[in-house]
Amino acid sequence: MADKTAKLRIDEQEYELPILSPTHGPEVLDIRKLYGQADVFTYDPGFTSTASCDSTITYIDGDKGELWYRGYPIEQLAAKSNYLEVCFLLLYGELPTAEQMTDFQNRITRHTMVHEQMHNFFRGFRRDAHPMATMVGVVGAMSAFYHDSTDISDPWQREVASIRLIAKLPTIAAMAYKYSIGQPFVYPQNELDYASNFLNMCFSVPAEKYNVDPALARAMDRIFTLHADHEQNASTSTVRLAGSSGANPFACIAAGIACLWGPAHGGANQACLEMLRQIGTVDRIPEYIARAKDKDDPFRLMGFGHRVYKNFDPRAKVMKESADEVLDLLGVADNPTLQVAKELERIALEDEYFVSKKLYPNVDFYSGIILEAMGFPTSMFTPIFALSRTVGWIAQWKEMIADPQNKIGRPRQLYVGSGKRDYIDLSAR
Repeated sequence: MADKTAKLRIDEQEYELPILSPTHGPEVLDIRKLYGQADVFTYDPGFTSTASCDSTITYIDGDKGELWYRGYPIEQLAAKSNYLEVCFLLLYGELPTAEQMTDFQNRITRHTMVHEQMHNFFRGFRRDAHPMATMVGVVGAMSAFYHDSTDISDPWQREVASIRLIAKLPTIAAMAYKYSIGQPFVYPQNELDYASNFLNMCFSVPAEKYNVDPALARAMDRIFTLHADHEQNASTSTVRLAGSSGANPFACIAAGIACLWGPAHGGANQACLEMLRQIGTVDRIPEYIARAKDKDDPFRLMGFGHRVYKNFDPRAKVMKESADEVLDLLGVADNPTLQVAKELERIALEDEYFVSKKLYPNVDFYSGIILEAMGFPTSMFTPIFALSRTVGWIAQWKEMIADPQNKIGRPRQLYVGSGKRDYIDLSAR
C-alpha cells in the first residue's frame, strides 16, 4: 500500500501516482494505471529507471557497494558459508538447519548425472563449437529428457526441475569443456563436494588419478557464491520474461544462458583476460595505462570499475583474497598474463587517476585471473558464470511464478516509423 502520491500534470489534467516504499532503496512511482487513465506510456530504454517486479531475493546499493542475498551481506556469506548453503538460502529464503542442509546436499548430489542419451546430443555439435553454444542447446533440450518436471503449475515439478538444474549444470558445463578439447566425458563423483566435483569433471582423465586441491576447490566455490545472483540484470530479466509466457524452466534457463553469453554481460572476465594478453608483458603496462588515460584513444581497461557499483564492488575484495591464495599456490612466474595482472592491479590501487575515478579492480578482473591460473581457457569463463548464476535464475523464476501479480511481459514502444500509407502495385512503383 502506498503512503504517498506524486502528481503528474499533462496539459490541464492532473493525475495521482502512488509512491511505493521498498524495504531498502529508492521509492518507486507506480505507473501501472497511467496508460488507462491518461493514454500515455513512459519511455525508458534499457529499463534502467523502471522496476519490472518486486522481489525479496537480492538487494544492491551501488553507491554504498552493498550486495545482499536475502538480507545477508555477500562478504559474510563468502567468508563463512558455501555455495550449496547459499543455493538453499536463495531458493527458500532462510539459511538451512543442519538437517535441512544434509537433505539438500544429498538431493543435489544424487541428481548430478545427466541422461545417458544426452551424450549423443553433445556429439551432434562440431568439435570446435563454443562451450556456451553447446550449453544453450543442451540446457534447452533438458525439457525433452526430463519432461516429468516441466508443468509449471505443479509446485513439486517446479521443485524437481530446480534441483535438477542446479545439480546438472556443472556436469553439462564440464561435458561441454571436455567435448571442446576432445577428451572423454568424466562422470560426477558423489563423494566430492559441489566445487571439487566440477573441477574433477573438468580436469581429470581416465588414465590417471586426479586429486582436487582444497584451496582451488575453495576458490571455485567462492566464484560460484559471488556470482549466484545479482538482482534484475539482463539475463535474469530474460529468464523472467521467458517465464512470464509460461515457458518450461529448462527453456527459461537456456534463454538466460543465451543472454549471459553477450560480451556486455557475462563475457566481461573473458574480455579482461584478452586485454591482459594484448598487453603481453609487464614492461608494456605504462603504454596501455597512458592509452587508458587518453580520452581520444578508444582503448579501455577491462575489469576495472563497475556499471552498478559506483564506489567499490563488494565481491572484488573477497575475490582478491582467493586470487592471492591461488596465485601463491600455483605461481605466476611462468605465466606472463598473470604477471601483467598482478602489476596492473598494483598500479590501479595506487595511481591517483584510477583512485580518483574509482576504477578499482572488479570481480571480473579477479575471477578471470583465478580461472586462468587454474587452467581454464577463456571460452569456459562464461559457462562457469552460467552454472554459478543458475540458482539465482531459478530463485527469481520461482518467485515470479508464485507472484499473484505475474502477467506476461509486454514492454511498450515509442513508434517513430512511417505513418499509414497505401500499397502500390509492383508495376506502378
